Amino acid sequence: MSGSRESRLRGLSWPLVVLACALAVAGCKEKAAPSGAAPPPKPAIKGGLVTFAAGHPQLAALKVAAVRDLDNVPVEMTGRLVWDENRTVRIYAPLAGRVTRIGVQAGDTVKAGQVLAWVAAPDLGQAQADASRGAADFALAEKTLARVKDLHENGVAARKDLTQAEAEHARARAELERAQARVRLYGGGAGIDQTLAIKSPISGTVVERNLNPGQELRADQGAAPALFVVTDPSRLWIQIDAHERHLPVLRKGGEFAFTAANYQNTVFTARLDVVADFIDPQTRVIRARGSVANDDRRLKGEMLVTARFSTAALGSVGIPAQAVVFAEGRQFAFVERANGAFERVEVRIGEEHAGQLVIRKGLSSGQRVVTDGALLLQQVMQAGRSRLEAE
Repeated sequence: MSGSRESRLRGLSWPLVVLACALAVAGCKEKAAPSGAAPPPKPAIKGGLVTFAAGHPQLAALKVAAVRDLDNVPVEMTGRLVWDENRTVRIYAPLAGRVTRIGVQAGDTVKAGQVLAWVAAPDLGQAQADASRGAADFALAEKTLARVKDLHENGVAARKDLTQAEAEHARARAELERAQARVRLYGGGAGIDQTLAIKSPISGTVVERNLNPGQELRADQGAAPALFVVTDPSRLWIQIDAHERHLPVLRKGGEFAFTAANYQNTVFTARLDVVADFIDPQTRVIRARGSVANDDRRLKGEMLVTARFSTAALGSVGIPAQAVVFAEGRQFAFVERANGAFERVEVRIGEEHAGQLVIRKGLSSGQRVVTDGALLLQQVMQAGRSRLEAE
């Protein structure tokens, strides 16, 4: 009897389990209903303006900050110290010959007119011989002219003989002056010794020496280096590689600061002397040049430096670098026009310093721009435009 009762209870339990499961599924569907609610409206796209409805979930991903003034953001450029070409000479051999003696070494201090090297130059000997021959011819022409003039005055010589003697005298004088000037040009003496003295035309320091005793020299050395380079290192030039975006800070005659790797704790001051009037078509670099006093000789030629120019006079403003997006070949930022409304504005950027981009054009101080989420807005704008084109 008890077994049949257990069987009846077991038979009734299955419908109850099925009913309980059905009620549970119904309850779950009722609880899941809110997740099936209508999605938020898509942002409205009108021109460069993106507008979100109030409470739109994507607004939580956007952060906005005000454009701020940049009092003085340094603009850095690479540079190189070189010799001041106004105080530098590169000395070549004016005649072919063989080096017989060298009087100075690299690093020596020399005075103007000091002999740097001596060269046995056959061409100088020829010039000296021409000068001697010219002197002899001129002496003969003088004697001839005096004799013909005396004969003419006594009625013995004809007028044409006197004229011819005067012409020969003038020709001999001109030839002598030419030959002597050539010898003086090469620094030769009155005798015929063929010794060419290579002299320094300025006072300074020998920074290069590119010849050896016994070396054969040619006058047409082509691209060969100079025999000597003499310069006054108390003033140097700074060659700067600038770009188009640097033009606003490159003010000719203005001062700028620079540092060198070996003197990180020292800031040097230089003056900007030259800004090129053209841009290199290959590298897009603008050549600029400054000058700096170097009386203590700490700075060396070919030293690499970092030049820093001030933007204080430009009235620049800045925004975080992530606030600028690149699209369609241009730079843009999103400006907040109202709650949930952002307009894309084209900007012209300058240097980046400490995470801040200098804005040359497009924004003004106090405007509020999207600093986090600018790329998201750009994607939303592109998607919205695609959707409108498809419709």
